[in-house]
Formats: sequence, C-alpha cells, structure tokens
Amino acid sequence: MDTGYLGELLTPEELLRAVGALRARGYRRIDAFSPYPIKGLEEALHLGRSPLNRRLLPIALLGAGFGYALQYWCNGVDYPLDVGGRPLHSAPAFIPITFESGVLAAALGGCLLLLLLCRLPQLYCPLFDVPGFERASIDRFWVGVDERDPGFNEVQTERDLREIGAVSVGRARRRTR
Repeated sequence: MDTGYLGELLTPEELLRAVGALRARGYRRIDAFSPYPIKGLEEALHLGRSPLNRRLLPIALLGAGFGYALQYWCNGVDYPLDVGGRPLHSAPAFIPITFESGVLAAALGGCLLLLLLCRLPQLYCPLFDVPGFERASIDRFWVGVDERDPGFNEVQTERDLREIGAVSVGRARRRTR
C-alpha cells in the first residue's frame, strides 16, 4: 500500500477488529502496521504464503548445476589429471561443492528476490507524510485501505475508518511537482 487512507488505533485487539470490520464492509486491499507481530493478523488480512520458496528452488538448482558443471569442466576437460588410475569424472567427489553452490545461489538469489518483491530500495513512501505515522514503530497500530481497492471512495472510506474506532484518520498521497 502506497496511497489511500490510514486509521490510527490504540490496541492490537482494536486493529484485529478493524481489519475484520473493513473486510465485512467489502474492502479487499487492506494493510496493517504494527510495532510488533500480532497473532491472527495474517489470517485476518488473508495474506497467504510467501512466493519466495517457489521462486528460489529453480535458482538453487541452477546454482548447483553450475557448480557441478564447473567442477566437471575443470577436472575432466580443461585440466585432466590422471592420478592412480582414478576416473576424471568422479561424481561423489563433486557432491559437497555442488551442494554448497546451490546454497550460495539460493541465499544470494533470495536476497535479490526479496528486494525486488518488496520494491526496495524505496526512497520515498507517501505513508510517512501522514501525521503520527512514525509512532507505528513505537506504540500505535494503523490500518490502511489502498486507493486501488474497488470499494474505495474518499468520503465513504474515511467515514468507515472513523466508525470502526480510529483515533485519527490520515490520507497518504503522492507528492505532485
């Protein structure tokens, strides 16, 4: 959520109730901001599983394949060294490096993929212009309705946030030049 309305709440219980009430009123693009994890908030927001694990498996397999191919190329093709009649392509000897290559590729790919999925680095976020939002990392709880929500209406959404018990309501907008 980058733009829309935000409502400030005082307790985590109020936040959970507010998310449920907004869902009941037909809003689907809802987000919540809290200084600490709240049990049941993920289910209330209908977040689901992260897409990272499905996207990291191919990256890890490619990394492992590259590690194995590099070892084969170095030991069997580019610089073959016959020691004691052993085969040039010795698969059991390649297993540790292959595994570590897969782990390294998954770790690096995971960091890059996480940054891409989170759209980071983001140098400006309109939410930070809402008065009081800085307390979301200290002691306040915020619920937001994205303006891309099909049920978003400026007047009605603000009224709905006030009716569910928001102490204050703020509008997050992109700056215009």
